[in-house]
Amino acid sequence: MNYFRFLRENAPFLLAGVLLTFCSSFGQTFFISVFAGAIRDEFGLSHGAWGGLYTLGTTASAIVMVWAGGLTDHYRARALGKVVLILLALACLSMAFTPAVWFLPIAIFLLRLAGQGMTVHIAVVSMARWFVATRGRALSTAGLGVALGEAFLPLFFVALLTVSLWRWLWVGTGLFILAMLPVLARLLRLERTPQSVANDNQSVGMDAVHWTRQRVLSHWLFWLLVPALMAPAAFSTAFFFQQVHLAETKGWTHVELVALFPLFTACAVGSMIVSGWVIDRVGTARLMPVFQLPMALGFVVMAQASSLAMAAGAMILMGLTQGANSTVPNAFWAEFYGTRFMGGIKALATAVMVFGTAIGPGLTGVLIDRGVIFEDQLYGIAAYFVTAALLVLVGITRARGRLTVAA
Repeated sequence: MNYFRFLRENAPFLLAGVLLTFCSSFGQTFFISVFAGAIRDEFGLSHGAWGGLYTLGTTASAIVMVWAGGLTDHYRARALGKVVLILLALACLSMAFTPAVWFLPIAIFLLRLAGQGMTVHIAVVSMARWFVATRGRALSTAGLGVALGEAFLPLFFVALLTVSLWRWLWVGTGLFILAMLPVLARLLRLERTPQSVANDNQSVGMDAVHWTRQRVLSHWLFWLLVPALMAPAAFSTAFFFQQVHLAETKGWTHVELVALFPLFTACAVGSMIVSGWVIDRVGTARLMPVFQLPMALGFVVMAQASSLAMAAGAMILMGLTQGANSTVPNAFWAEFYGTRFMGGIKALATAVMVFGTAIGPGLTGVLIDRGVIFEDQLYGIAAYFVTAALLVLVGITRARGRLTVAA
């Protein structure tokens, strides 16, 4: 199917996915970290203390995601999406009116659960269920929302911080999200229930069955994938979280570094679209072991970067993995485990991912406080990516033959 025809014929559903993922930006690390300097200054926090509070709130959201993500198996995206957007708006307002340090983990918990967790989760599960033959393209299209947020929101809000108090900017984000509620309702007015979609499509996984969450947890493949699921979440998050510190240690201004983010996003968007096209033709088994390797190389290049030009090259490499990470793992769950119980299964993966975003900032913040600057940490992070990719290769090689039965 021609891509533009695909967009035209499925516009309401795809736009709903884009809207949800864009709104998730306000709970993503790349957005929250823009305010890191202002928050640390106001509350007198070190890098490690701020990272610890962030880890606490994010870890709590990961735990809740295991339960909350399963709601997509029982409720329509229109109803659940409305509730989650209201929660995200309240989370933004809670950040705006944070009275003291003790409240920061609560605000972060709400932002991470509603933003990075549930809004993306609803969009991804919906795309995987509503589309079968064009699942990769649907996932890549829906992912454009968060890509747009990555490209423009940090630069826009860094500029706004020069003329406005950080708390008032959070008020504005909350009001914007509330304004999106009727838009989402309009786009999904004809939505079918998740149960009927799953039953009609009968998209099965390995061994020609729909895997349950309990069965996935008891199978070795999932555990071999866990390090790779955590890798981009933990360390791309850490990169954006430590952006102020990295710019300082490199001798660049914060604005100079942030100005490279659109380049990162442009490459991520290109990679996301291409990977969606490739998934629809060859599946995910060939892509899962290799798509994270460009980010590993990107971290090495960033560690050695002595100029913004080298940093730009690193951002390009990182963007290649970031874009593919929006489509390849999400399509993998449907392909290998089926779609009927995908909400619960994807919730496990999302919880692992969110937990990774908790570990990355906390770990790197502690190391910075102990004198290991983030620039030097990048080599170890790259080694972790390579190790995780090797584990995925082992798992996929062993499990791939079981898809023949499903076919």
